[in-house]
Amino acid sequence: MSVALTPTVGQMNKEKLRKVTDHDRVVTCYISTWAVYRTGSASYPLDAFDPTLCTHAIYAFAGLDEEKNAIKSLDAWQDLKDNYGKGGYEKLTGMRAKHPHLKVLLAIGGWNEGSEKYSNLTANPVRRQAFVKNALDFIKQHGFDGLDLDWEYPTQRGGKPVDRENFVALVRELSQVFRQNNLLLTSAIGAKKETIDAAYDIKALSNYLDFLHIICYDYNGIWDGKIGPNAPLTSRDFLNVEYSIEHLLELGAPASKLVLGLPFFGRTFVSTMANARLGDTAKKVGFSGPATKEKGFIGYNEVCEELKRNPSDWTLEWDSTASEMVAIKSNGSVSQVVVYDSTRSIANKVRFAVRKKLAGLMVWSVDTDDFNGLCAMEEDTYKDFGDRGRVALSIPPAVSGKYPLLKTISNAVLLASDQKIRDEPKRSPIVLLNLITE
Repeated sequence: MSVALTPTVGQMNKEKLRKVTDHDRVVTCYISTWAVYRTGSASYPLDAFDPTLCTHAIYAFAGLDEEKNAIKSLDAWQDLKDNYGKGGYEKLTGMRAKHPHLKVLLAIGGWNEGSEKYSNLTANPVRRQAFVKNALDFIKQHGFDGLDLDWEYPTQRGGKPVDRENFVALVRELSQVFRQNNLLLTSAIGAKKETIDAAYDIKALSNYLDFLHIICYDYNGIWDGKIGPNAPLTSRDFLNVEYSIEHLLELGAPASKLVLGLPFFGRTFVSTMANARLGDTAKKVGFSGPATKEKGFIGYNEVCEELKRNPSDWTLEWDSTASEMVAIKSNGSVSQVVVYDSTRSIANKVRFAVRKKLAGLMVWSVDTDDFNGLCAMEEDTYKDFGDRGRVALSIPPAVSGKYPLLKTISNAVLLASDQKIRDEPKRSPIVLLNLITE
C-alpha cells in the first residue's frame, strides 16, 4: 500500500510554497468589483487579481430583477462587454485558461440588495421556478462555474419567519438543475447565533449546497455603541468564530462543507475616552478609510499604509482572546481605534480551521489586502504556533510583497497541517500490528 506524504514545513520553508495548489483546502476569494472605482493605489482592477492564491473566485455582486425573476448585472459597464463595457465577467472567467484549478462563481445579493425582495421571491413557487431557469441560463451564458447566494439575511430586514423554509426550497430547486449541469451552488451564511437559528435550516441546506461560506466577521461594530472586536476567534460571549463553527457543526453541517470567512478589513471606532480600549464606549459613527469611504470600516491595506506613514501616531496592542490587532490613536480626550486582522490573526484562524477539519477559508475581500505590496512586513505571523514547545516546527518566513494576508493562508494551512500531524499521539508498534492483522 502506498502512502501519500504531506510536505513538511521544512520543505515548505525551503520551497516557499504560497499557492493553493500545494494543499487540499478551499481558499475562496470574494472580489468586490466596485473597488475599481476607489481612488489612488486602492483602485482594484480585475487585472490585479492573482489566481494562484485562490481555488475559487467569486464575482460580487449581481442583483435580482424582480419583474423577470432573473439575475441582473448591477454595473453593466463594468460587468459586460456590450457598448464598449469592460467585460468583467469575461475577464475573470477567462483567467481559467492559464489557471485551470480556478473555479469562478457569480454572487447574487449582498447587503445593499436588502432582504425583502428575496423573501418575496422565495415565497412564491412559480417565481422560484422561473428564477431557477433564468439563473441557470445566466450562469451558463456568461461562463461561470456556479452561483453563490448572498441573501443578507432570511427572516431579517423586511423578511418573514417563513423565509427559513422557503430558502431551503429555493436552494433545493437550484441544486437539482445545477448538479445536472455540473455547476456549483454555494451560499454565504451569517455567523451570529441568532441569525443562524432564525434564518437557516443548516442540516437541510447542507444537503444541497456545495459549500457554506460562513461570515465570521462583523460580530461587533459601531452599531453597538462600544469598541468591540470585528472577528474574535474567542470571546466571553457567543460572538466569536469558534462558537459559530461549533454551533454549525452541532446543527448538522458537515465540516467538509464549512468554509470559514476571514475579514481583510477592520472596524473603526471613535471614543471620547482618552486611550480607549476594547469594551470602552464609542460613538455610533466611526471614521472611514481614505479610499473605502465607509464609516466604521477600513481596509487592511488602508490600515497598514497608515501605520507605515505615521507609526508614531499609533499604539498597537495584540488582543490574545480575540486574536486580533488593536490600533489606537489618541488626541487629547478623543481616541480613534481600529480592530483588524493581521497576518498573525489570519494564521491563527487558519490553524483553527485545519484542526476542525473544515473545507477551507473564505476571504472578504481580496481588494482590501495589501495587493500592491506597499506595507511593512509583519514579523509575528506565526508567534502563536508551536504550543508551548510541545512540537518543534520550522516556521516559514513572514510574507512580504503583494497579498500578505492571502499568501499567509496557504502557508498557514501547511504549517498547521504539519503541526497537527506532530501533535497526534503516536501508536505503539504492537497496536499497529493488531490493527493490521485484524
